[in-house]
Amino acid sequence: MSGSPQSDRPPIRLTRRGRAVLVGFAAMVTLVLLWLTVGPGAFAGAREGHTPSRPAKTVVVEPGDTLWDIAFTADPRTDPRLVVQRIIDLNGLGGDPTVHPGQELRLPAG
Repeated sequence: MSGSPQSDRPPIRLTRRGRAVLVGFAAMVTLVLLWLTVGPGAFAGAREGHTPSRPAKTVVVEPGDTLWDIAFTADPRTDPRLVVQRIIDLNGLGGDPTVHPGQELRLPAG
């Protein structure tokens, strides 16, 4: 007896259906990894009727300005508390939401 006992077995071959399943699975894993990496908002533009978002607006904090004033000026129709929180989130002010003159803040799209 020569060789390994497995040498007598024929090689494994994928059928057409098996290849299709394998390619579909690989595509699904790739999409899930992309979704986890980039985030679910990256695919929002694929919906019908979706208009591209406007460029983010910025404002430079003037002496005496508060986040409340900036939020009300940025979107007077929306509850300022919500706009203040969006400004805090957009600009990473979570730990210290104090603003200083000359500071540039990104404003949420309204």
